[in-house]
Amino acid sequence: MTTALIAEDEPLLAAGLRAELARAWPELQIVATVGDGLAAAAQCLALRPDVCFLDIRMPGQSGLEAAQAIAEDWPDDATLPLLVFVTAYDQYALHAFDAQAADYLVKPVDAARLNACVRRLKARLAAPPAADAGAAVAQANLAQLRSLLAALPAAEAPAAMPRLAVIQAGVGALVHLVPIESVLYFEAADKYLRVLTAQREYLIRMSLRELLPQLDPQQFWQVHRSLVVRASAIATAQRDESGKVQLTLRDRPERLVASRLYAHLFKPM
Repeated sequence: MTTALIAEDEPLLAAGLRAELARAWPELQIVATVGDGLAAAAQCLALRPDVCFLDIRMPGQSGLEAAQAIAEDWPDDATLPLLVFVTAYDQYALHAFDAQAADYLVKPVDAARLNACVRRLKARLAAPPAADAGAAVAQANLAQLRSLLAALPAAEAPAAMPRLAVIQAGVGALVHLVPIESVLYFEAADKYLRVLTAQREYLIRMSLRELLPQLDPQQFWQVHRSLVVRASAIATAQRDESGKVQLTLRDRPERLVASRLYAHLFKPM
């Protein structure tokens, strides 16, 4: 039996999509309906549905961020679910799902468009199990998600954000001014960001979403949903069997992990 999860923060729209799916795909079993991105990622990882219908705009964590969490935390020995993004903002649909493993729906969901989506999903799920089929579907899903995540800051961020030159990290009554060129990486930790230099660690009250538009993307690479690394600080990158990449740094002893979503950054020239 094919299973699916619906993530939609508006109860009436969630109920409407569920009813339309019952008509278009009677044998589909909806295993969970959730109203925010955090719950979507948690329930998807726990229940492992075949298909996820993710509203892009949700409180707390967007559907794209939920999809990123799912892609990064999905078990290495399992195939990623097919991701269907649901949006009221058609600019996301313009990023071309045509040759991808998943699909998109624009709210309010049109019955004919949903039927076409269901046909596409059924075809994907019924594809002959070739030896590399799982890997091919996973790579198509990841490529689609990368494209959308790359477009998201341009769609949501202010037109021109000044580049950070100095990080102001408070420790009690003392404020440390940390030059951005001395930072090796940033890591999200609860409501704070860890700021790591070669010598020490600082904490600042800022999210990665707020930080990223203020960093030079040529210098700082996001390699995980919670990790941004200065490219010149990376000494080696080694891909493991799961598709993740193990990173060593020039001036710190710890090893970092780049998720499968960002493994494409580390290819030989």
